[in-house]
Amino acid sequence: MGEIGTRAGIAALALLSLAVATSAAGCASDKATGGADAGAVSGDGVKTGPGVTATTITVSALTDLTGPYASFGKSQTQAQQLYFDQVNAGGGVCGRKYELVVRDHGYDTQKAVAAYTEVAPRSAAIPQFIGSPMITALKQRVDGDRLLTIPMAWATTLLGSRAIQVTGTTYDIDMINGVEFLTKEKGVKSGDKIGHLYFEGDYGESSLNGSKYAADKLGLRIVEQKIKATDQDMSAQVAAFKAAGVKAVLVSVGPRQTASLVGVSLAKGMDVPFVGSNSAYSPQLLGTPAAPALLKDFYYVTAGTPVSVKNPGMRKLVADYQAKYPGETLDSGVASGWSAAMIVDEAMKKACEAKDLSRDGVLNAHRSQSSFGGDFGTPMDFTFFDKPASRSSYVLKPDKAALGGAVVFREPEVSELAKDYPVPVG
Repeated sequence: MGEIGTRAGIAALALLSLAVATSAAGCASDKATGGADAGAVSGDGVKTGPGVTATTITVSALTDLTGPYASFGKSQTQAQQLYFDQVNAGGGVCGRKYELVVRDHGYDTQKAVAAYTEVAPRSAAIPQFIGSPMITALKQRVDGDRLLTIPMAWATTLLGSRAIQVTGTTYDIDMINGVEFLTKEKGVKSGDKIGHLYFEGDYGESSLNGSKYAADKLGLRIVEQKIKATDQDMSAQVAAFKAAGVKAVLVSVGPRQTASLVGVSLAKGMDVPFVGSNSAYSPQLLGTPAAPALLKDFYYVTAGTPVSVKNPGMRKLVADYQAKYPGETLDSGVASGWSAAMIVDEAMKKACEAKDLSRDGVLNAHRSQSSFGGDFGTPMDFTFFDKPASRSSYVLKPDKAALGGAVVFREPEVSELAKDYPVPVG
């Protein structure tokens, strides 16, 4: 999920962002800007709102194509473009075609706020918004705008908004399931110390809440190491973990830091299992010197089904994605982007049935769904917004031979601790 490319690759991604955004924005009519047409009734008897005209539904992606999650943002955006293209080819929804507007904020909060300010007034939904800090900064505005938004972030600070749908599990739930996995299958026992390397901010703090809760219940001690997203060399953190005698390490950082952590650990003789949050791993890491350490004893926890699983929906997605984007890396962003687009599309279809494509109509339709899931992730309940949509996590393991660079090590489970965990909201 992290940016592993060259400067040329970064430039290409920026051009992709500009090209997609310019094309989509150019196709959308001036009427798709909301404002005056909000709450109007179109000729087909459907109530409309911002981003909806008689012919078009405009949706926006606020993504990272040039920052630390650029590879993830690219695959996510391409998967969503593929999804909406296919819906349009089938006639669209409610007699309207989707237009996808893409803006690259480069994982910069100020740029994300500016991008939201630009596109929100003419958007019917936001099927992709990368970055917990960015969405947290805009949470009140998104809620006030009643704009259905799917964050590609899983911090508990994002819960509590009717308009923001955190998909799958939150970071703390994944860490609770991960700690219990370590005690059941990796020999960690009461009295042991577990390291936790985490980013400062919402992502890391949410993850740490989960690990500390599980450790307290299981008689373990967490050895904390907090870093910034700009930190690259984990030698000092490895030294601290080794000196403390940790029996395992939890990893809630970006892929670059993960690579440094596991590579340095093995080189320094710290041979312990690692369990990462869903944002800690990218298949591109298997092309780095950290690959042997990752393949040895690294796992990551997520509610998303890996693209290597051969169920019917995933098989079709993989084939269609490879046909449209030949040679592109398949990673978790492909499935998560696709499923997020599907969530928005399902809400639009239900809203159309009620003849109400206003923002409130779309939100009401979305919040009526209690069992979304299927081939792309663990079942989700969208009827509440102050709890995670799921508490069930896969444990995945890197695999060089697998599509997407990972395979299922343990099928999705809700650990006993996660069942009753009181998730903090907001």
